[in-house]
Amino acid sequence: MGAREVIEKALAEGRTALTAPEGRELCQEYGIATPGEGLAGSADEAARLAGEIGLPVVLKIVSPDILHKTDAGGVLVGLKTEEEVRAGYETILANARAHNPGARIDGIQVQQLVGGGHEVIVGAVTDPTFGKVIAFGLGGVLVEVLKDVTFRLAPVSGDDALRMLDDIRAAEVLRGARGAEPANRQALAALIERVGRLVTDHPEITEVDLNPVFADASGAVAADVRILIGEPPAEIERLPREEILRQMNRIFKPRAVAVIGASAETGKIGNSVMKNLINGGYQGQIYPINPKADEIMGLKAYKSVADVPGEVDVAVFAIPAKFVAPALEEVGEKGVAGAVMIPSGFAETGNVEGQKEIVEIARRHGVRMLGPNIYGYYYTPENLCATFCTPYDVRGSVALTSQSGGIGMAILGFSRTTKMGVSAIVGVGNKADVDEDDLLTFFEQDDNTKAVAMHLEDLKDGRGFVEAARRVVKEKPVIVLKAGRTAMGARAAGSHTGALAGDDKVYDDILRQAGVVRAPGLNDMLEYARALPILPAPKGENVVIITGAGGSGVLLSDAIVDAGLTLMDIPEDLDQAFRAYIPPFGAAGNPIDITGGEPPSTYENTVRLGLADERIHALVLGYWHTIVTPPMVFAELIARVVAEERAKGNIKPVVASLAGDTEVEEASEYLFEHGVVAYPYTTEKPVAVLGAKYRWARAAGLLG
Repeated sequence: MGAREVIEKALAEGRTALTAPEGRELCQEYGIATPGEGLAGSADEAARLAGEIGLPVVLKIVSPDILHKTDAGGVLVGLKTEEEVRAGYETILANARAHNPGARIDGIQVQQLVGGGHEVIVGAVTDPTFGKVIAFGLGGVLVEVLKDVTFRLAPVSGDDALRMLDDIRAAEVLRGARGAEPANRQALAALIERVGRLVTDHPEITEVDLNPVFADASGAVAADVRILIGEPPAEIERLPREEILRQMNRIFKPRAVAVIGASAETGKIGNSVMKNLINGGYQGQIYPINPKADEIMGLKAYKSVADVPGEVDVAVFAIPAKFVAPALEEVGEKGVAGAVMIPSGFAETGNVEGQKEIVEIARRHGVRMLGPNIYGYYYTPENLCATFCTPYDVRGSVALTSQSGGIGMAILGFSRTTKMGVSAIVGVGNKADVDEDDLLTFFEQDDNTKAVAMHLEDLKDGRGFVEAARRVVKEKPVIVLKAGRTAMGARAAGSHTGALAGDDKVYDDILRQAGVVRAPGLNDMLEYARALPILPAPKGENVVIITGAGGSGVLLSDAIVDAGLTLMDIPEDLDQAFRAYIPPFGAAGNPIDITGGEPPSTYENTVRLGLADERIHALVLGYWHTIVTPPMVFAELIARVVAEERAKGNIKPVVASLAGDTEVEEASEYLFEHGVVAYPYTTEKPVAVLGAKYRWARAAGLLG
């Protein structure tokens, strides 16, 4: 019987799990090695099978009504003689009947005893966000205690499967730490791939648990197989990329905007939106829609969008939730591309039906909808401020999105304070329609956007997001702040794999698989967004610290390790070259400590050498405030040296940590404005930003 027939038979019987022999049939079809075994219907048959398979053996109850065999006393391990096997058969049968008197019992599984090597777990779960997800980690009885596991989207490629082996904390154990025999990496990776194909081919499989898998130098054998089944997840409909772009281009580059609920009364949202469109410098047509007004802010008002004489690309809604549905019908009939839903009062307040209604209207008419429950959106290349916030006037290359209005305001405030230019600031709110996938698709081809930063609380379509992010990160960094990373623990599940699949761990691993740079906090996301576009991409892993303070050098070294970066092991000739510029009581090596009393020329010579030598790929500078080299002297010097070396083709990321009195704040700002990422009073932040740039560069394939 093939895998399809096995699964359909079990589902027809109303079961949610396959028996162990059924699970083994699926494993055999997909080339997943399992121990030799047979199904016994009597004690004598069990003894005979044990003799054929080879003692010692394991006995396991086979019952569709007993999923957790150990809890029912349904497992005996290490039976060495046929007499022990006969007695064990009767013991398991008695235990099973005592545990569940009505349980259907198919027999007793007699299985070859395997062991040795390393115990690992390979499994799969059906995640509500990402669908079929593969898990790999340390296995055995302590699997849920150690929780040393990593996840990937299924199916898994060979390279991804191999990377999973290196992503667990115990990776060195599998490589043969302390003289132990290493596991066969190719065999383990192949097993992971095969489980990925199994669950992809059969969406009715909800969970797979191969635990333990015994992995040694000769291969990998799944000693225990648990497979859960159920209704396959619903398919998520995705619009073609061309259709998304057609609508998004009309939304971000509209020729005409209608404001539904425009008002002449100060303090009204409809008034703020009108002011921002006009005062922000938007050059397209603006149509106020208000049935009680003839004119608003010098513009002719219309009773309905249907009365507008020309085409309308975007309708901004500034009316109460109860009036939205009929107005949206008119917008749809007008052929408007985008509806910007500022009103609250939908799913976020429990009005799920109201939100479903407007989604149905929008889809029926082909209108793409931002929100509801948002502050609006900016697109600075078009001077478009369709929000109730104040206009934003610093153009730049960073697009930022947020699921929360409060976070959106924080993004706006940070942008103003730091003079970070943006291409877009977009609220997504309830994400009833337009979500991060749509926005990534637009920003991917938007020449005005060089980096994308996204605050999100959830993803409607995890696979759609990964697909879009993978395309974008080839050219532009995608930074994500995922909220709620500690809110939920492991979900209740029928397997070890399910229990290990805590929401945030799955998000963390799969966002990394997509090449996304995950920010640990809001300020981190904003600083990454500000800094990554101005930092050149590194061409290799060798990082060198040049510092005027030994203490900073130690802290910077710690930060480099924490950021997953590599301190360069400096070769003898380069070591001597640095020593020629520093005093005898300084220290070459890495960090290179030039000491605090050195003049500007020492900074210049060592930094210039670091930029010119092609074996060095990134510089981390530690500055200490001194009278000999004051903060602004240091800042102007470094900016000049970096610019001169970049003009020669020596283009490398340079970050700086400045310690000193308040003058280092101005010096840091000056460096930032001149292409050197610099922060006062911290050794961690500049290195964290450099680490984020490296994570993107690796994902984009820039480091080989």
